Amino acid sequence: MGRGAAGRVLRRGQAAAGDPAAMRHLAAELGPGLALVLVFASPTADFAATMAAACQAFGDTPTLGCTTAGEIAGGYVEDRIVAVGFPSRDFAVETIAIADLDRIEPSALVDRMIRARQFLAAAHPGFVHEFAYLMVDGSHFREDALMAALGYGLGPVPLFGGSAGDGARFGQSYVAQGARVLTNAAFLTFVRTRCPVKVFSFDHLDVGTGQMVVTGADPARRQVREINAAPAAIEYARLLGKPAGQLDPFTFAAHPLVVRVGGRYHVRSIQRVENGTDLVFFSAIDEGVVLTLATPRDIARSLDDNLAGLAAAGPPDSILACDCILRRIEAQQKQQVREVSEVLARHNVTGFSTYGEQFGAMHVNLTMTGVALYAPED
Repeated sequence: MGRGAAGRVLRRGQAAAGDPAAMRHLAAELGPGLALVLVFASPTADFAATMAAACQAFGDTPTLGCTTAGEIAGGYVEDRIVAVGFPSRDFAVETIAIADLDRIEPSALVDRMIRARQFLAAAHPGFVHEFAYLMVDGSHFREDALMAALGYGLGPVPLFGGSAGDGARFGQSYVAQGARVLTNAAFLTFVRTRCPVKVFSFDHLDVGTGQMVVTGADPARRQVREINAAPAAIEYARLLGKPAGQLDPFTFAAHPLVVRVGGRYHVRSIQRVENGTDLVFFSAIDEGVVLTLATPRDIARSLDDNLAGLAAAGPPDSILACDCILRRIEAQQKQQVREVSEVLARHNVTGFSTYGEQFGAMHVNLTMTGVALYAPED
């Protein structure tokens, strides 16, 4: 695919994060007649300036953006601004801004969700396929509470999303609607389309037998202080046969932890060590949780197999994906970035690396989660 086109369904462009004319160039690449533009911006870009420029470049077209932990544009790219356009001939959207994740009112939020869905269905009766896309700040640890609230209003609509990032610094991330830049916020977009869709989530892990119990935690901060009644980082390192001082993101990617919920295993990824003894996680954690060590399969081969599975009834035209930062870190550690990028390019994947992914009504980690879009049936 050329640089300016993700496929016949979605349009894609990318520009250097430091290019002051980036949004003007991207608007020219994506072209007119868009129902929505998504902007995935490297944290090396001036995000506020980028989104202000996007408003000027795309005019009245709704524009949503976030900072990333890396970008995907037919492969892993760095220090880029990636823009994705949804042509209005095939898509219609309604976005709900959720400005303060500390004060979610579930009943009011569900009412807004139902009204947005009803409006889209009535206004675009010919667009019979639908999904929801969530863009959420990943630095305030509010995704789990948000997903619990959203679950009441989704109905049959499949949802996927990603938590905005700040590279590998794990500092402040940002989301934006037009020039309105926010933290501790999210944007939920309902999408109706003529294109058949398949929302997916997959990982590359085999569950092992090594288990541990969280015996001390601060759930609000996703912080585990004790595992098996011992300092968390020290006990985790002991079980791996490593000194606690050598724990880093490469270790967390190579030795992921999973928890069994509702008959399925879900990853509970470690973000960092704090105070030398505590472990901070990417998603919900609490005392009494039983964690099991998992082993990653070959990430490039597993990714290729999973993406190929989306073509069982015909290949998708475009794939929009949210990919956990730990998957990128693992690919870097194992010197498989080129192999993974080739797989992403072959399957025409666009998106960004995240601090967490959302699928259905859950906040998950160490997955690739997204939507496959197929050519319109007519």
